[in-house]
Amino acid sequence: MDTLLFVIMFILGLIGSFFSGLLGIGGAIINYPLLLYVPSLMGLEPFSAHEVSSISMFQVFFASLAGVIAYLRRTRNGNKSEAFIHKGLVAYMGSSILVGSLIGGFISGHLNEEVINLIYGILAIIAIMLMLIPGKGTEGSGGHLVFNTYVAAGSALAVGVVSGIVGAGGAFILIPIMLTVLRIPTRTTIASSLAIVFISAIGGVVGKILGGDIPLEPIIYTVIGSLLGASLGSKVSSMINVRLLRYGLMVLIAFTAVKVWSSIL
Repeated sequence: MDTLLFVIMFILGLIGSFFSGLLGIGGAIINYPLLLYVPSLMGLEPFSAHEVSSISMFQVFFASLAGVIAYLRRTRNGNKSEAFIHKGLVAYMGSSILVGSLIGGFISGHLNEEVINLIYGILAIIAIMLMLIPGKGTEGSGGHLVFNTYVAAGSALAVGVVSGIVGAGGAFILIPIMLTVLRIPTRTTIASSLAIVFISAIGGVVGKILGGDIPLEPIIYTVIGSLLGASLGSKVSSMINVRLLRYGLMVLIAFTAVKVWSSIL
């Protein structure tokens, strides 16, 4: 086993999945640029955009799974105000994003690296713009929600395609849509998005396997870190004001957008 590779990939998986549990994201919004730049800075062979996309998707799969389990565990223990996964929302958006991520994960193997990075950069800018629009989701997490099912399914399908290409679960663009367009309460958005992202990651992983470029050893090391980080993040999430969670997500997206676009330009 390459010790340096293990340490670096473990730490990157830990960081990405920590923010997954903290903010309801799959972690790829953070890990994608980190995987592009950090390994080469630490003396490792740099990963291609296709390899980064594959590693990110597998990390998203396990990080979102761990996050969902942590939320459900707290809910079963009686802390329903802290986490609420809306089954209807997950059904509509989850089924659509699954189809989209299957398509995106497969076609990513036929795109060059510049196109993949460009798509990632565009997604990050769109997410920032959505988060800056006033009148986002409310602070509550009630069980009765009224939302446009066509908009929910259509937006999830589109997000699934593009996120499947870059190896993301899509939460970093899905969350702003749920908050701003569908007007879903913040904590319901965070909890439900993890379930939706997990479904998306299933399709993305299958698509990546079919498309090829699967660096198995780095994936295993990253996943090990992810399993620890997501649980820690979800515990910290319940201790932080939801407004801070939202602002934290905006800062993370802005940081990664600048980093990726600086490499593109």
